[in-house]
Amino acid sequence: MTDSALPTYRLDDDVAVISLDDGKANVFSNAALEALEALLDRVQSEGARALVLVGRPGRFSAGFDLGEMTADDETMRALVVRGCRWWMRLYGLGVPTVAACTGHALAGGAITLLSCDVRVGVDGVGKIGLNEVAIGMTLPIFAVELARDRIASDHLWRTVSGQVYDPSGAVAAGFLDAVVSEEELLPTAMAEARALAERNTTAYGGTKANLRGQMIERCLAGVVDDMARMSGPKV
Repeated sequence: MTDSALPTYRLDDDVAVISLDDGKANVFSNAALEALEALLDRVQSEGARALVLVGRPGRFSAGFDLGEMTADDETMRALVVRGCRWWMRLYGLGVPTVAACTGHALAGGAITLLSCDVRVGVDGVGKIGLNEVAIGMTLPIFAVELARDRIASDHLWRTVSGQVYDPSGAVAAGFLDAVVSEEELLPTAMAEARALAERNTTAYGGTKANLRGQMIERCLAGVVDDMARMSGPKV
């Protein structure tokens, strides 16, 4: 992956903005995850009071890089473990996080939505869901636990077993909190982030840790063993 295809970062006043745009499906490769890890370091070191994650038009993220996922089981397992660690860090990040879902959000893209505090999508654009089972891969425990935390109880089994939603269905299920027009998406996400940035970040981050900390610790402690039992997708 070239540098121009890697996630980018900007600080807009006190709101950090991470943009996913590899020109294709915004996949999570090792190179992309390495960049994202460094960008979360910047969010924290530069004192951002909120974070917005945004995709490219029509594509939020299609999940892991299939080339790396299908190379061999060892490569697949290491990539998923790395992804888990990034998502758990995002889920527990001490500042508010807002996802601007520009379109399709499948597998790792949907996990990213589950890992953000507030999720805004484009009305009528994109397919959203955890489609791992549909491609022959058991959903890892950390993804199941994120779904258990964020998905509405009456949608939970359908969600973890592979149902894919349109944006309005994703609101009902719990992947998104609201949908707006494409033109309104980023301004709405930024407004949400700025409003949340006005809150006391110590209290916000501490409350988030109290709510999610034990789940995050369990998932991180068990992900290597969980993935040791996994085989890659059948594509």
